[in-house]
Amino acid sequence: MNRYVKTALLAGAAWGALSTVAIAQDAPAQTEEASNVGDVIVTARRRDEALKDVPISVSALGAERLEETGATDITALQQQTPNATVQVARGSNSTLISFIRGVGQQDPLWGFEPGVGLYVDDVYVARPQGAVLDIYDIERIEVLRGPQGTLYGRNTVGGAVKYVTSRLSQDPELTLRGAYGSYNQIDLMASGSVPLADNFRVGGAIASYQRDGYGSNLNTGAEHYNKDVLAGRLSAEWEPRDDMSIRIAYDRVEDDSNPRHGHREVAGVGPGAGVPDSVYDTFAGVGDDNSVMNQGFSATVQLDLNEHWTFKSISAWREGDTDTVIDFDNTPAPTLDIPAYYADDQLTQEFQFLFDYDRMQGVLGAYFLDGHAEGAFDTVLGGAGITIGTGGYVDTESFAAFADINLDLTERLHLGLGARYTQDTKTGHVNRATFLGVGRTPLTGGPAATPLVQNTLYTNEKDFTDFSPRVALSYDLSDDVTGYVSWSNGFKSGGFDMRGDASLTPDTVNGYDPETVESLEVGLKGSVFDNRLSFSSALFHNTYEDQQVTTQVPAGANVASFVDNVGQSTLYGAEFEGSLFLTDGLTANFAVGYLEAEFDEFLRYNLTTMAYEDISDLVVLQNAPNWTGYLGLTWRGDVAGGELAVTPSVSYRDDYSQFEFPNPILDQEGYALVDLSIVWTDPTDRYTLGLYGKNLTDEEYRVGAYAFAGALFNDSMIGYYGPPQTVTASLQVKF
Repeated sequence: MNRYVKTALLAGAAWGALSTVAIAQDAPAQTEEASNVGDVIVTARRRDEALKDVPISVSALGAERLEETGATDITALQQQTPNATVQVARGSNSTLISFIRGVGQQDPLWGFEPGVGLYVDDVYVARPQGAVLDIYDIERIEVLRGPQGTLYGRNTVGGAVKYVTSRLSQDPELTLRGAYGSYNQIDLMASGSVPLADNFRVGGAIASYQRDGYGSNLNTGAEHYNKDVLAGRLSAEWEPRDDMSIRIAYDRVEDDSNPRHGHREVAGVGPGAGVPDSVYDTFAGVGDDNSVMNQGFSATVQLDLNEHWTFKSISAWREGDTDTVIDFDNTPAPTLDIPAYYADDQLTQEFQFLFDYDRMQGVLGAYFLDGHAEGAFDTVLGGAGITIGTGGYVDTESFAAFADINLDLTERLHLGLGARYTQDTKTGHVNRATFLGVGRTPLTGGPAATPLVQNTLYTNEKDFTDFSPRVALSYDLSDDVTGYVSWSNGFKSGGFDMRGDASLTPDTVNGYDPETVESLEVGLKGSVFDNRLSFSSALFHNTYEDQQVTTQVPAGANVASFVDNVGQSTLYGAEFEGSLFLTDGLTANFAVGYLEAEFDEFLRYNLTTMAYEDISDLVVLQNAPNWTGYLGLTWRGDVAGGELAVTPSVSYRDDYSQFEFPNPILDQEGYALVDLSIVWTDPTDRYTLGLYGKNLTDEEYRVGAYAFAGALFNDSMIGYYGPPQTVTASLQVKF
């Protein structure tokens, strides 16, 4: 009963306090610098709305907040957003892994799809490679918690992250920014725009991120955990007439950082099989070549049909290519090496009809996606003298029709209704073969060879359909405080296991089914004490069904892969976040999340009995810490004629498991990160100086792991770590 007591205490404290302050009248006046929830504009429901009026749990971090806290990429969201995991995927530099309220997807292989949707200016990014977006030339980031199936569709069972870039200025602008920091970090950024006519502007931004490694490859001498990224955007905005606007944008990211091979956590046998002193060092022998490219083009057209209706078209194309290697054994020997490549492309089209009447607002729309994802990797098993080659592709065609309507039943009572129908068609091809000898197979560009064993070779097609409804009822308790209750559904599409070995698990050729999340949420948000306290709080209960879980287990001289619809889990908890103006110059930003997650059923295929069995008492949900928290204090004052902002902060993340199967060697204990940012801006707002200290206590914490125990794999237990203590100084100049 202890977990229920914790939830009740958190909910009671938050809601009891807020119920009291919601009706308080005698409060100090708001300072001029204060902003409240009603002033924050978000597009969580595909239209501009005040955050207070949106019956969804949304965290909105603006450019100023991100700059003051020294956020460098979107993984910073993990520290400031309750119940969220936003990390670099294990073994990679720029592949994104996201979980919200315990729902997500850790496997970045082609064919598998994330459980948290990523959007760049309303364009869905289907693949996680290259999706660790650096923060530059940005307006805000929105984190939508809970299933967003109605408005954002498939693969948003956990939620959605919206990365909103800056719009072009009506006046000529140029911003230059440079930074130098620990490990010879050198960041350079330039952004600007030029009006070519009263109704036509062009602009862009380019950023270079360079850094030496936190550690070294002790076998090859190469940098390990280094950074070598070049990113850029170009855009044009045109208003050919008063009721029409067109925005065209192109972006590209190139990541040539060395691959991350991880850190051996237990000693193996042979040269280089010891445990390196630094968690950022490795003895990997597979190589140090890695290249990731991701680019996209979009065109957004908006037309005001009349005073009530607006038409919007969002057309987009994206593609990505990755060539990489991962050394799972972390030794010079080819015990368990994985050379791989990924490639994908997608074409999307969305039409929206937005309407706004006196007592009714909403959006009607249709969405289409045509995507292709392919790849190949070799599992080099030096101890067995074989190499297993795996390759294939997944083609996806998806169509959806959706509607989301808000009805003002009275001046204070509002009803939200939403629904989305989705139809997916997926064609999967899997080729898995065992080759005699150690080295690259023909699937990854090796010499022509005849398979010793053809483990898998099939092509199959499956259709998936889903209806995702949403109902929300909200009530304005006052002009500044709103309470709501909502019920919603979301689903993640089914597919085919690209690693599937039909010789071990014959059912793999049939693919796996969609997973669904049903969510009930009660929330309270707004501003009180004359807007000195702005807050958002929620209680939620999720039922997670047909959950897709990926596991790999040793099977003789092979590795068996399972992607099963394992059954059902229950997740519930609470969240409370906001800002409090303590004095005219001191502000507190805070966030706390509590999460309970457990499997009700977990069906696992037994390779010995060749039958499924329920092992729910042996497993846990991964990336689902009970507690997450953040507290940052920002002091602002006049110093040397300009404004100085000093922000010390601490974030906390409770114990969590890296996999569904707990592993005391690899699972991460609770830890706290302490940061400090000092930012000075001159009176003209032209010059900005920044000093940012991250992880000041030099905490060592794992963000990912792999486990391949046994003599064949030389007891490969590998951990991947978050950044160490760093200090960075920056200078920004605006023209």
